[in-house]
Order: sequence, then C-alpha cells, then structure tokens
Amino acid sequence: MVRLDGRTVLILATSGFEESELTGPKALLEAAGAKVRLASPTMEPIRATVRDAPGIEVAPDLTIAEVQAIDWDALLLPGGVINPDALRRDRQAVDLVKAFVAADKPVGAICHGPWMLVEADVLRGRRAAGWPSIHTDMRNAGAVLVDQPAVTDGAIVTARDPDDVPAFTAALAEAIAARLIG
Repeated sequence: MVRLDGRTVLILATSGFEESELTGPKALLEAAGAKVRLASPTMEPIRATVRDAPGIEVAPDLTIAEVQAIDWDALLLPGGVINPDALRRDRQAVDLVKAFVAADKPVGAICHGPWMLVEADVLRGRRAAGWPSIHTDMRNAGAVLVDQPAVTDGAIVTARDPDDVPAFTAALAEAIAARLIG
C-alpha cells in the first residue's frame, strides 16, 4: 500500500456499523501512516455489528458537529445496515459527505455505506459498487453498478462487502495519494 504519512482520514459512523469495515480500513490506513479519527453524532460509545450480531464498542474521537471537510484529507463510510440508515437521516452527516465530494476529497464507502452517497446525491453518472440490497437505491440515484471488489470513479471509492476490505482500502489509499500529488 502507498504511504500516507501525515495524512488525515475521518471515519463517519454510528452504532450498527459493520465491525470489519471500520476496524480493517482503520488499521491498514494507520499502518500506511495516516492519522485516522472517528466522528459520530454524539460522544457516546458506538457498537459494531458482525454480520448482524453484536460486535465491539468504540468511542468516537469527535462529534459530526465538530467536523469540517477542509480539515481532513479523506472520508471513510463503513457499512452495516443500521449505521448508514441512521446517518442518512442526519442532515449534518449528509452535508459533510457533500462537502467532501464538492472539495474533490477522497470518499470511500463500503457495503451499505454507499447509502450515504445516495442520500448526498453524488452518485449520478458514477461507477460504483455496494451491497446487493442497496443496488436499486444506487441505480435510482444514477450510479452505474460495477461488480468488483473496489471501484474508483474520480475521488469516490466504493466496495461490495466485508470481503473487499483489503482491495477497498488499497484503492482508497491510492485515491488519497493521487489527490496529494496532483
């Protein structure tokens, strides 16, 4: 994986995130040198799911209200059914996604995470991947669905499921590095 020394990645999540889709990319990005932090609606600890069973609990580093896209190099949106379904009803969370995309900063969304991209209306005409049950939502939002472990279209990187974490994270790291060089 490319080096990301000194780069900052924000993870946006709430309870119900798929554990491996947050912890896997976080560990890989940190191993590449990135500083990775978690923002959530509140500072209360949030609970993961592991294929719908209860998972670990993690404490956010900051609230969504404290975050501005300008202060970060990239955004990561893990899946899990509950997590993006809750966040897409949070206007601040959706506006944050829009701000990252408008600034042409890398945004990675895996599994059900692309629901946030649907809600932010940033998929129109873009190639993207996601969990099968959200394909209709993605198509209705204008996405061109691609069945690959990682799909990069501009600064948006998407993936299908937890098995895609390594390819997804490598593609997100490449997108971050490309934005830093270019």
